[in-house]
Amino acid sequence: MADPGPASFSTRANALLRKNLTYQKRNLWSNIRLILIPFYLCIFLVAIQILFDSQVNNSDDNRCGCQCIPNTNGDGKCVKTCGIEYSKPSQAFFCSIPSPSRWPPLLQIPQPESRAVSLASNGDLPNESCRRTGSCPVTILFTGNNKTLGTSLYGNLLTSSFTVNSSDFLQGLAHNVLGTTEEADMTNYLDPGIASNVSLYNIQSQCVPNAKFPFSFGQSPLEFKKELICAQGLNLWRNKTTEVNDELFKGYRKGNPEGKINEIAAAYDLLNTDMNNFNVHVWYNSTYKDDSGNRPSTLVRVSRSVNLVSNAYLQFLQGPGTRMLFEYVKEVPKSESRLRLDIASLIGPLFFTWVILLLFPVILSSLVYEKQERLRIIMKMHGLGDGPYWMISYAYYLTISMFYFICLLIFGSAIGLKFFRLNDYSIQFTFYFLYVNLQISLVFLVSSLFSKVKTATVAAYIYVFGSGLLGLFLFQFLIEDSSFPRGWIFVLELYPGFSLYRGLYEFSQFAFRGNLRGQDGMKWKDFSGSAMDEIFYIIIVEWFLALMAAYYIDKVSSSGKDPLFFLKNPFKKSPSLRRPSLQRQGSKVVVEMEKPDVTQEREKVEQLLLESSTSHAIVCDNLKKVYPSRDGNPPKLAVRGLSLAVPSGECFGMLGPNGAGKTSFINMMTGLVKPTSGAGIVQGLDICNDMDRVYTSMGVCPQHDLLWGTLTGREHLLFYGRLKNLKGSDLTQAVEESLKNVNLFHGGVADKPAGKYSGGMKRRLSVAISLIGNPKVVYMDEPSTGLDPASRKNLWTVIKRAKQHTAIILTTHSMEEAEYLCDRLGIFVDGSLQCIGNPKELKGRYGGSYVFTMTTSSEHERNVEKLIQDVSPNAKKIYHISGTQKFELPKEEVRISEVFRAVEKAKSNFTVFAWGLADTTLEDVFIKVARTGQAFNVFS
Repeated sequence: MADPGPASFSTRANALLRKNLTYQKRNLWSNIRLILIPFYLCIFLVAIQILFDSQVNNSDDNRCGCQCIPNTNGDGKCVKTCGIEYSKPSQAFFCSIPSPSRWPPLLQIPQPESRAVSLASNGDLPNESCRRTGSCPVTILFTGNNKTLGTSLYGNLLTSSFTVNSSDFLQGLAHNVLGTTEEADMTNYLDPGIASNVSLYNIQSQCVPNAKFPFSFGQSPLEFKKELICAQGLNLWRNKTTEVNDELFKGYRKGNPEGKINEIAAAYDLLNTDMNNFNVHVWYNSTYKDDSGNRPSTLVRVSRSVNLVSNAYLQFLQGPGTRMLFEYVKEVPKSESRLRLDIASLIGPLFFTWVILLLFPVILSSLVYEKQERLRIIMKMHGLGDGPYWMISYAYYLTISMFYFICLLIFGSAIGLKFFRLNDYSIQFTFYFLYVNLQISLVFLVSSLFSKVKTATVAAYIYVFGSGLLGLFLFQFLIEDSSFPRGWIFVLELYPGFSLYRGLYEFSQFAFRGNLRGQDGMKWKDFSGSAMDEIFYIIIVEWFLALMAAYYIDKVSSSGKDPLFFLKNPFKKSPSLRRPSLQRQGSKVVVEMEKPDVTQEREKVEQLLLESSTSHAIVCDNLKKVYPSRDGNPPKLAVRGLSLAVPSGECFGMLGPNGAGKTSFINMMTGLVKPTSGAGIVQGLDICNDMDRVYTSMGVCPQHDLLWGTLTGREHLLFYGRLKNLKGSDLTQAVEESLKNVNLFHGGVADKPAGKYSGGMKRRLSVAISLIGNPKVVYMDEPSTGLDPASRKNLWTVIKRAKQHTAIILTTHSMEEAEYLCDRLGIFVDGSLQCIGNPKELKGRYGGSYVFTMTTSSEHERNVEKLIQDVSPNAKKIYHISGTQKFELPKEEVRISEVFRAVEKAKSNFTVFAWGLADTTLEDVFIKVARTGQAFNVFS
């Protein structure tokens, strides 16, 4: 098959996208269960709203009252009749009122026990003793530029007697100044000063204290029997506006030095009022609140204050007979209404915060899983660059998240949640879209902090539930506290969980108020008036910063980039890799101490570096790796100046005991760690500067199988084949051949999830992945581990066939595998290459002796030793136990025929149970070199 060349950006992106879609298809039911979570939550909120409607919104106290009126025909039956005349005062608010009642205008006055009395700063007020008798006057203050005019006006403000016109009682009340201590309501369909049980006060300039006048008002069933109590009014002049302001302030809520409430009913600033100008400022108390904390419509009371001063000015101009009667106040007619408290919208921010943040641990666990199982790095080693990975992964998670939120919008709207229905859908979609992007960027950023899925998942769920609970019990409380600085609210919103909660809180408030008033929720015209514009700015800025930080950390950590890589000139060329060997420090000392074969390999590498082109796929020049000191231990020299050249078409075997440095060497060549010094060249590319390009022509079979448990063997090979730029029929053919070569094609095994494979099947699949697409360089770490003899033999055949146009570096502990597959072997001990050559050369070089074994009875052991001394004077005993002895016989001292004759002669003298003569094996060479290798190590 022709070399397809490196895959383009779009090809690699397409491969990852196809793999992700296949992965989602395999996890279809998990996705469905995830999408059902907001659906169940919406149903839960609807159920709460239905329960609240039945118990509160539709309760008898929160709708217009009804009574059963008997029929006039005397049949004993009754007809249910509703209306304000059949309602309790609490129900009347909800009734249809086509013609609202006319209420006499009332002046808001303080309670008798809190009316202003004499303090050190205002000695013209009455003595405090009046509070014991309840006869303290209602004080009204005046100020302005003309005291004479002011004195005349406040003299005309109040009447001196109580007058009632019996023919028109309402008009008669208008000639008097009526006051109430009852606070106004949000509406005036039923004025609390009339409808409640409190008494009304007739405020006069002179009156008998506590004189009472009973009267009734209205018609059944809204007929109110009231008691009119005489209260003296006290009008006082102040020279400056600041005096009035201070007195009003100090008298309110224990603000005076004596710590007493000393309330003033009202105050007037006449400013420049004269005969030709009437210019007045009115002070009134707007701080009254009802039980729920809402401020009622106190402006209903202010109209009477304005009328009083207006009448006083008219009388000043035209005489005491001139007056503008203020007969009544009346509410606008209304249709029947119902209590419409949308409790689902009020509690929505908590639940929807949890629903939206629920994707955080889902995406985070997926990213950390790829890191934990090293799937990200194995994809990168097979050619998947950072660009395609980031683009497809980000777009993939964004698509899933937006589908999730669109389902949430559809579910919520379909089952009637006002939270979604009343607020403009375009605002909601924009908000969710922006926050989803911020959340995905945060996940990429946070994933760099975790290496274990369980730890990441626990931390993510703490973040999810903690954000919701803190938002409800802390952040919302601070938002609604008007005394809390708004600047600190902005600071708190910088925390992503609170910015999400604030946006949802704004949606809930607009939906709640819109439903209560029968209006729409949030529209774009409300955008700047709410906190949404601030939230949008925060989310957009944090999205950009989090994405940049995540990409930077990923480049530094996973790609091994320098932390200041962004400061480097991208157009600056890398320094030449082919430099004279004399420039390498310490190389002379190493050459003098190394074995001739290792020295010859080093000289070969030096010669290759001087050539303009080479057929060698892998060239390592004095490669070193030193791990820094840790926990008090000295630095670890893992690889000590390795020089190696592997041509295309050769399988090079690396042998060595555990800890010899083989894995560190493979990790440097595959880009997992950076060399401390030296250079590695793969296909003419430097592993330190061009690793991304090296990956496009590389295949890796790691020691541990790195596979997706839900993807089949065929899907794995299709993915990695696409990364190697295989397409169409070439891809299909390559996948089928790979499956057949490793015996995974027949019996439906190819289409079985890899998670259900046995250990040997996974191993074979890993080898097939490393070889698909005919990579130029392949690294195999113990490829036949865990295989049965038949499968191992078949796998060796596949590897031997694949090496024809590929350079393979293979590590193994099987001497049989090394002898069968490897063209050359290198034995690695304590970070150094001790010897190098083909298996026959190594056995000839390090196996210069025969191994003679003989087993006899214990009393003849001395006879065996004498026999060996006669055959080979320099023989060395290497083993002795229970009559069995082993000896090394130098080949230059013995002839095999002489050994046979000596054994035959010995058999006639004593009993020989068994004997044998063997040549040196590769395993013997390995053990011998490993034992003596430490003596050849030098530190360069």
